[in-house]
Amino acid sequence: MHQIRYIMVGGFLGAGKTTTLARLAAHYTAQGLNVGIVTNDQAEDLVDTNMLRSLGFDVGEVAGACFCCNFDELMSTVERIGQKQRPDVILAEPVGSCTDLVATVIQPIRQLFDAEFVIAPYAVILKPSHGRRVLRDEPGTGFSPKAAYILKKQIEEADLVLINRCDELSDEAAGELESLIHAHLPERPVLRVSAKTGAGFDQLTDWLAQDGDYGRRILEIDYDTYADGEAELGWLNSSARVSSEEEFDLDELLLDIVQRLRSALASENIEAAHLKTIGLWEGFFGVANLVSSENEAELSLKSGCQVKTIDLIVNARVACAPEILEKMVQAQVQQAISAAGATAEFRRTQSFKPGRPVPTHRIATAVGDTESGEY
Repeated sequence: MHQIRYIMVGGFLGAGKTTTLARLAAHYTAQGLNVGIVTNDQAEDLVDTNMLRSLGFDVGEVAGACFCCNFDELMSTVERIGQKQRPDVILAEPVGSCTDLVATVIQPIRQLFDAEFVIAPYAVILKPSHGRRVLRDEPGTGFSPKAAYILKKQIEEADLVLINRCDELSDEAAGELESLIHAHLPERPVLRVSAKTGAGFDQLTDWLAQDGDYGRRILEIDYDTYADGEAELGWLNSSARVSSEEEFDLDELLLDIVQRLRSALASENIEAAHLKTIGLWEGFFGVANLVSSENEAELSLKSGCQVKTIDLIVNARVACAPEILEKMVQAQVQQAISAAGATAEFRRTQSFKPGRPVPTHRIATAVGDTESGEY
């Protein structure tokens, strides 16, 4: 019987999950395998989905809740992807503020759909900027201890921890991160990778090709702390049509938007978990993002285009009230667009705090253990 290899890559907001999945998808496609990707967000208009589709991949999106709270929609999305061409590999990207995914996603798949799927090792990406501060237990990380709790729990349930952006880290800095991980999780496998350059991806794909009893590190977790940590973040997805009578540089506009937002947040001492914006028009696109207050804004995917009209999407995950975030994003985006000599017609903006996670299933004991249970 044909089985789908289910590969889920977790990690905190801005860790590099989407870039990692894009590189993995290209790898498996080059091997002649059929690949489907499932993205996940608390709201619609997700930059990641649009970017992956623009790269030519078959992408389904689970919006409105995390995989764990919308498990049935996750499985329906996988089924819809399979209606066109049955995939050999499903790459799944959970919401970056979620954890407890072994008990609420992987084990339910293993126990309810065992004949249809093979579960690959569960890899979780550690974001160097926030990861270093949180694992050091430093004050002033920009997040409360409850939000830091989520990041720690994410790596705790991993079969494999990935230190991303190794191309930007010195050996000393990467070594310190490995030591911090092993201080919390002795003997847990750690790989240094760069989703941007592909460094370390040969070892990563070797890991993901392994068959075994993976995805069974079920957490002891306090859902009150988890829920409070998620609710600390303001969440915004906004879309607009940007137009001008004269051509403007798409990449300059995208980078300017993120740079302005970075400055505005810094002036209010507000920590960004992740900011990302994409501009799309007639088959081309560009992406700019910011992964933390200590990083610079960067143009992660260049379009190289001069344009008169684009569809713009902005996603922001920031440690502040959503109403403050919405006003800030609207003001800075408008200023950047005006500076480019263009105007914007905003179509939809969703800003909110994530609600309390209520999993569809939570299987408290892994397959093969002597006792099993679900609640």
